[in-house]
Amino acid sequence: MQKYPLKNKSCLWGGQVQSDKPQWGFLTASDRLHDQKLFWADIAGTTAHIKMLGKSSIMSAEESNQCIALLCKLYKKATTEPIHIPETYEDIHSYLEFLLTNELGTAGERIHAGRSRNDQVLLAVRLFLRRELFKLSAPITRVFHLLSELAEQTMALPMPGYTHMQVAMPSSFGLWFSCFAESLADDVLALEYAYASINQNPLGTAAGYGSSFRVNRELTSGLLGFRELHINPIYAQMSRGRSEKSVAVAISSIAATLSKLANDICLYSGQDYGFIHLDEEVCTGSSIMPHKKNPDLAELIRGHCNVLQNLPNTITLLALNLPTGYHRDMQLIKASLFPALDNLLECLLMTELLLKHITVADKVSGHEKYKNIYTVEAVNMLVKEGMTFRKAYQTIAAKVKTESFMPPPHQTHSHTGSMGKPDLQGLKKKFFSRLEKIPFHEGEQAIERLMNNQT
Repeated sequence: MQKYPLKNKSCLWGGQVQSDKPQWGFLTASDRLHDQKLFWADIAGTTAHIKMLGKSSIMSAEESNQCIALLCKLYKKATTEPIHIPETYEDIHSYLEFLLTNELGTAGERIHAGRSRNDQVLLAVRLFLRRELFKLSAPITRVFHLLSELAEQTMALPMPGYTHMQVAMPSSFGLWFSCFAESLADDVLALEYAYASINQNPLGTAAGYGSSFRVNRELTSGLLGFRELHINPIYAQMSRGRSEKSVAVAISSIAATLSKLANDICLYSGQDYGFIHLDEEVCTGSSIMPHKKNPDLAELIRGHCNVLQNLPNTITLLALNLPTGYHRDMQLIKASLFPALDNLLECLLMTELLLKHITVADKVSGHEKYKNIYTVEAVNMLVKEGMTFRKAYQTIAAKVKTESFMPPPHQTHSHTGSMGKPDLQGLKKKFFSRLEKIPFHEGEQAIERLMNNQT
């Protein structure tokens, strides 16, 4: 039973549109659905704001403590079970204020002093994205480990290398697997930039022009575990769309790696190549051809990841040519970005499963059609004997043309990044040194302290 009724509760922000009007659905769109994911983040951000209001004497200590106690209870609920936002509320932010006011009366009506819905939403999205990037780090690391392990196991197994879809030069399965491991190491750089971009506190910038209240923005930054503060209030609002795009770029970067890997798996598991074998557990059959074993899992990873690579473009177009200041267009970003995070996480988990069910074929390079991949080796041998490179090239090219070329004896490669020295330890150092620079745990530990009322 409602204890403290709000007037016109569906229009908490002072608007005129009622929840029974057709435009209400267009205005709120899928906000309530996506805002369910933001509930814990809005609770945490509101807790920090209320703690600051109490310490700054903008709100009494008693009312501040009452609100914080209730918010801590709501936080535990929001992190353990789904939250349904009634249709009469525009978003999670209006619903949270109603819950506090309904339970605590006047104290709940004081919580919005010193902030706008603009910086409130911006803050909740930042906290949410920070945690979502953290959630990606574990499966990315597991995929990196699997690629590294497969590379180590197959380091000595030769594999034809291709350029222009033509047989080109000798390679190895170890080099093939580890190339995707190093690609993930570069993806971590995009992840690091995205995290740094969103790890700035916007709270206290209000609607983009600050507040006449003497808010303590440094205090809320510390309470929420932000590394930096958004100093300029106008830029804080301008960063909306831009910071989400940095996350989208990281998603796109990881997706590009997974898509390329999945595409190679589709190609190399086919009979024409036969480089790898996929267990039946990760394949499907045909309704008409009994012999078929289709790499559908890899194909769907490729398809999903190709769509994810368009995400930065979607956000770019949403924010294109908007004047300085906040615009409602930005609300649409959630509908593209939030599902993309879930989709990428699922693709990482499926890639992990796929890699656990791959067997590498041996003696692939011994086939007659691959003998010309050793032409470069032959050219280099002649150069080592004193012949100029151009003369050596022409000599071997003539043999290929007359079909008299015979592959030279096996050559050793000892330089870093070669078949003989893929330097997997160097790759691991590169990956983990970059990953460790991202302060995931700082933010998580700060939120934990805040919501356990330990600050």
